[in-house]
Amino acid sequence: MKRNFLMIAAAAGLGLAAVAGAQTAAPAAPAKNWTPPAAKIYAQVLSDETMKAHPELLSVTLHGVPPGMTDAYTMFAGSYPDRIGNPDDPDDIDVSKKGITIVDPRWHRTKDTSPKFVVLMPMRDAQGNNIGLVVYAFKVPVAGNQYERTLYTKALDLRDALAKKIPSYEALFAPAK
Repeated sequence: MKRNFLMIAAAAGLGLAAVAGAQTAAPAAPAKNWTPPAAKIYAQVLSDETMKAHPELLSVTLHGVPPGMTDAYTMFAGSYPDRIGNPDDPDDIDVSKKGITIVDPRWHRTKDTSPKFVVLMPMRDAQGNNIGLVVYAFKVPVAGNQYERTLYTKALDLRDALAKKIPSYEALFAPAK
């Protein structure tokens, strides 16, 4: 089969290098829109503490516009360090800008390997101000809505406990102590 493909490509005037490159090219990684400082920031400490204390979570991520930037909505801390600095998706930005909450049971997502329940909600500081986005992804044993009420309430509790530890948005970007 590969030989036939190469013969067809050659007949079409494509060089073997172009054909080989087309077969092996990996998808490009998303371009980062922010690079975290070399030292761990306070926001990452909060994410790490949350994950350690809550084994029911698959992940927790904190999003917003890093200080000194404009409209560069990004994940700036979370349980997937390789994703830090990735631009936010439109639904993430909606939560940050509009202050809405998105409850996403992810029942029929084909790229997810196991069922999970995701809540995207406004992140708040200790004064109750909306200062960005926090996303909680919970482990669930099976896809279905029997966990929605419990996990949504759990996400609210986690977010409210997190807010008590955030004196200001800027404090999230301070070096960890």
